[in-house]
Amino acid sequence: MKAAYIKKTGPPESIQIGELPDPTAGPGQVLIRCEAVAVNPIDTYIRSGAVAMPLPSPFVIGCDLAGTVAAVGEGVTGFRPGDRVWSTNQGLLGRQGTFAELAAVDTDWVFATPDGVESTAAAACALVGVTAHIGLTRAKLRANDTVLVIGGSGGVGSMVIQIAKACGANVIATAGSEEKCQLAESLGADFTINYNTESITKRTKTLAPEGVNVFWETRREPDFDTAVELLAERGRMVLMAGREARPEFPVGPFYVKECSLHGFAMFKATPDEMRLAADDIHDWLADEQLKPHIGQRMKLTDAVEAHRLQEEATLAGKASLSGKIVLEI
Repeated sequence: MKAAYIKKTGPPESIQIGELPDPTAGPGQVLIRCEAVAVNPIDTYIRSGAVAMPLPSPFVIGCDLAGTVAAVGEGVTGFRPGDRVWSTNQGLLGRQGTFAELAAVDTDWVFATPDGVESTAAAACALVGVTAHIGLTRAKLRANDTVLVIGGSGGVGSMVIQIAKACGANVIATAGSEEKCQLAESLGADFTINYNTESITKRTKTLAPEGVNVFWETRREPDFDTAVELLAERGRMVLMAGREARPEFPVGPFYVKECSLHGFAMFKATPDEMRLAADDIHDWLADEQLKPHIGQRMKLTDAVEAHRLQEEATLAGKASLSGKIVLEI
């Protein structure tokens, strides 16, 4: 099979495109013929070695895929050849990744793709959709809550907007340009804030005088002072980035308001958490309440360039990338 893989961690140029032996479906696994895969920041961290994990050699990169079941292993009853499926949480904790024509995946991480939903859309929603679902579940999102999403046009932020709206919440989203603000509004945001031309704090206080119930932080440098100032009584803040960050924290205002802080790493999600998220994502995709924002469509042979683009957007903050990078196979 053709695959994008590495033999040692390094820059995007360490990715090789070539032939590897076809995997087979072991007990409890399905063999998936991949049709689309998506690029995530965590993919670049693992490929570069910034996040150390056990890696088989050669290591196929990537977390997300969507495609068709080609074969099932011993003991598998929930899937059969020809089923359209998607998966995420691969390429982590010693598991092989997804950037290949074939992938053998444990059924704990495989979910049905709704009829009428393209594989590119399912792959683009995979990791980011599950991340948004888990974070909002941890924050105990309720109907009529007000959610402030920092970075609403990004991969995770765009999912948070749509899932929060599907749950009946009110959404304020920030973005760095008028074009990105319009995108966030098209995804369902009730209000948007262009943080390059107006103050997030002042505008949010106007829109939500009593404070926001959920503050979703996507930046690698969390701003706890702003978050706590903007949170309502018993507000909840969600953290999903900032591995190296060491910001100041306003302890007094935080506990006096009885706020709570919810940090999580999606790759530590349990199969039960994944299944709950996948069930909802399935329904929202089928009902068109959830649509991915795909910024770049490329081919598997473009994996090096795809990683370079993702790395520039994540680490250098370049605005050239908006939305998910999806590779078609």
